[in-house]
Amino acid sequence: MQDYLVRGVASDGSFRIFAARTTNTVEEARIRHNCWPVATAALGRTMTAALLMGANLKGEDILSIRVLGDGPLGAVLVTANAKGQVRGYVQEPQIHLPSTPEGKLPVGAAVGKGHLHITRDLGLKEPFTGSVELVSGEIAEDIAHYLTTSEQTPSAVSLGVLVDTDNSVLAAGGLWLQLLPGTSDEVLDILERNLSQLPHLSSLIKDGKTPEDIIQRVTQDIEIKILESMPVGFSCQCSRERLENLLIGIGKEEVSAMLEEEGQAEINCHFCAEQYHFNKEDLQEILKRIDQKQA
Repeated sequence: MQDYLVRGVASDGSFRIFAARTTNTVEEARIRHNCWPVATAALGRTMTAALLMGANLKGEDILSIRVLGDGPLGAVLVTANAKGQVRGYVQEPQIHLPSTPEGKLPVGAAVGKGHLHITRDLGLKEPFTGSVELVSGEIAEDIAHYLTTSEQTPSAVSLGVLVDTDNSVLAAGGLWLQLLPGTSDEVLDILERNLSQLPHLSSLIKDGKTPEDIIQRVTQDIEIKILESMPVGFSCQCSRERLENLLIGIGKEEVSAMLEEEGQAEINCHFCAEQYHFNKEDLQEILKRIDQKQA
């Protein structure tokens, strides 16, 4: 079943709402990085959040989320764009912690204390970065805290990743409700009531509920308009050509050392774990290109 995201708005303009199913996207990330369950949950939630926020971008804009905690997971880094493409990785994908007393994956404990950084590259001279302290390390609360305090956008965020006994992703998805200026108390009361009755996102998606179904439950008794439905998925912009340019950029001395010491080079992309091999002839050709560039 294709992953996709739906964007809607209240008919009176009082809020925006976004919902996404990301099961296949998170499963691809898990396979690429060989993640164990707690890392899958942390990375999957962050990727889903990036897709939801990325739906507010335009053109070639890029959004990056960095979760930098002091827990055993290390850093979680994700980027997404306006086209529904996302990629990401977790620094320590193979860690295990006991489940919480409620039987949930201990994402907060794995992330630890630290900071959340969100960068929007809107094609201007300098990207804009906002930062907040992590509230819980559970990702959804931290994103909502960031949006409310750093961007003055009161928001409700729900993110879920359900991992099966074989470590595969059974269900993943998310919801973002963004309040806009002038929301009436009546609308707020209805939204709060509906959100309080909403089951876990991953349970809804596991049961076959669509992003439209989720939006309908949250906005019950409020008139809304669905603006857009778009496919989302894991996508990395790395390529052999880009890495060749990277090798050219590090200079003759470094490439010569690779050639003399190893006779080859192996470069892995952090974001997608794709491996690129450069043999002796490749490195010799890159050295020629460096000489031509410097001539």
